[in-house]
Amino acid sequence: MKKENLLPLIAAASALRKLTILKKLITEAKTYNIPFNKIYEALLQNYLFIGYPSALLSLKILKELFPDKKLKKTADMNLYHFKKIGKANCKKVYGNKYEKLINNIKMFSPDLVEWLVLEGYGKVLGRKGLTFKERELCIVSVLSSLKFQDQLYSHINGAFRAKASINEIQTVIESIHLLGGKKLSNFGLGVLKRFEKEKGML
Repeated sequence: MKKENLLPLIAAASALRKLTILKKLITEAKTYNIPFNKIYEALLQNYLFIGYPSALLSLKILKELFPDKKLKKTADMNLYHFKKIGKANCKKVYGNKYEKLINNIKMFSPDLVEWLVLEGYGKVLGRKGLTFKERELCIVSVLSSLKFQDQLYSHINGAFRAKASINEIQTVIESIHLLGGKKLSNFGLGVLKRFEKEKGML
């Protein structure tokens, strides 16, 4: 397992609730000296995609494997700051399609628009501990394993805009097969191929 693929794979294992594999991957990450806070951030942001119960379960496992690690709250609750950074991060992912995204979601849930910017792209993706590229690659891994096509396409674009190469994105998606066979990675590879085709890369 390549060191650079471990965080995305840890995130995907958590999303799929492959807890035995998750423990092995976290242990392997320790042998590679991947910092605790990077693993913590990869699992923490998962609550956006898999919900609090699964995220809590994974974070509990992480603490069991790092029993001596002292934890403390690392972010303030400045809503203005979250909204500002959330809008900037959302634009990083969606580019000139940002306004279209906001307007589309407003049609069926104005509340969700606020949460998307404030909660998702601000409070969570705006945190320190991981680079934006690392966060996007973890999200690509999770959305690929959960088979959310439209969101995966958007975050492949986000990872690419965050300077991840197509090869890096492809390798992250391919590694998901370790969690349950090629069927898991084939879905994501299909979405990546569509992205490449529509961007004129093929």
